[in-house]
Amino acid sequence: MKISRHLTAAGPVSAIDLLSMQLPDLPKARLKDAMNKGAVQLLTKPVKRLRRAQYMLKSGDQLSISYDDELLQRSCPAAELLFDEMDYSIWFKPAGMLAQGNEWGDHLSLLRYAEQHSQPPRQVFLLHRLDREASGLVMLGHTKKATAALSKLMVERRITKHYWIRVKGQLSEELQRQGSIRQALDGKACESRFRLLSYDPTTDTTELDVELITGRKHQIRRHFAGVGHPVMGDPQYGKGNKTAAGLALQAISLRFFCPVKRREQAYQLPDALRYGIKSEL
Repeated sequence: MKISRHLTAAGPVSAIDLLSMQLPDLPKARLKDAMNKGAVQLLTKPVKRLRRAQYMLKSGDQLSISYDDELLQRSCPAAELLFDEMDYSIWFKPAGMLAQGNEWGDHLSLLRYAEQHSQPPRQVFLLHRLDREASGLVMLGHTKKATAALSKLMVERRITKHYWIRVKGQLSEELQRQGSIRQALDGKACESRFRLLSYDPTTDTTELDVELITGRKHQIRRHFAGVGHPVMGDPQYGKGNKTAAGLALQAISLRFFCPVKRREQAYQLPDALRYGIKSEL
């Protein structure tokens, strides 16, 4: 069952009662579960997820529910806190986990997982994204000051980010010499720099270390598909590269001068969580 509705309170009423009256086919237990998993939003400015079933609405208050029974029952592997700097933290996001939720819920998101598992409990702010199908390092902010400072570094491209990928085929000598792809995406200039790690003739696949100079949506995946070497396991881009093993793309390192600690910081994905070749960066 999949439902997307906007509801308006005609008078004082609890959130769960309004939902139950307007959606009589859904038991209260399922509605409460949907609320807990972030599928119900209170349409204020800003919009916020409403998790408290007994929250009292006033006349004119509006709720949005995006209910997908299959999605709400879905699960994904747990994230792992790797480095905790208190003002910010570095997490391992597994493949299958969203960076943040959407209107259909947030129980499968890193942001929600970190809210529930950070010790001590803290605010959690997303600093950058990683595709749901990809795994690797994601940095979260825990104070507004640190988040603003680190976000500024992101915008100014002063955070060095490296990714490991496995692509279809063997790169030509010319492409290897170029060492970068500068194909514009969505009408905007962007660049992905890379270096060869290995080529496996038995599988006709190549492992690469990629540094993102810009950060467009699905940039690595689109760039390498565009030059005829799609990332293996990519469900969206490329031909002849679909595998059951999942997307062969990991965020493996972050390096920047920390404006909070006033020193150079470098984080690498531990070997135990790495795919493919473990290269020193």
